[in-house]
Amino acid sequence: MIPTETQIREMHRQAAPSREAFDSVWTHCQIVWGVAAQLLHAKEDQLDVDLVKAGCLLHDIGVYRLAPDDNYVRHGVLGEELLRELGLPDVLSRFCSHHTGVGISAEDVVRQGLPLAPADYLAETAEERLVMYADKFHSKSTPPSFVTTNTFMASISRFGADKPGRFSALTREFGQPNLTVLVGEFGHSVR
Repeated sequence: MIPTETQIREMHRQAAPSREAFDSVWTHCQIVWGVAAQLLHAKEDQLDVDLVKAGCLLHDIGVYRLAPDDNYVRHGVLGEELLRELGLPDVLSRFCSHHTGVGISAEDVVRQGLPLAPADYLAETAEERLVMYADKFHSKSTPPSFVTTNTFMASISRFGADKPGRFSALTREFGQPNLTVLVGEFGHSVR
């Protein structure tokens, strides 16, 4: 039911339009897994570790399907589509469409005029919440960088007054990662 890291890497390779795209997205997904693995330590007995790892490694696979004029927010639903086409179950494909920001509600879709079907794209399980949270600590920006809690908190409020509180709740639930270890491993700057 849960593909191995090797199988997931191959899914990325087949979906990626270029080596550069693969390198960017795959590295980001590995970093998100590195963040989540740190935060799992205190909750290993409560969460499905293999599911979290697969969710981290798959959550951004939809980036490869973005057209040049697509709004980036669509990468999640495109990833869910791709994983369903590959025959993966909902428990895995949901990581794609339910990790953006600190969750997107149907109200957010309408209020912000997002190019998504009006629905809730909210992390519901602890595994989904952890993948969504871990994702906030790294950006595929050019150049890619690690993101501190304070930097993310300052940027999220523009998407709704409830967003900083949702992020704070995730911080209380999972704690703070040690980005220094990952910075040393991957060499990306911190902002």
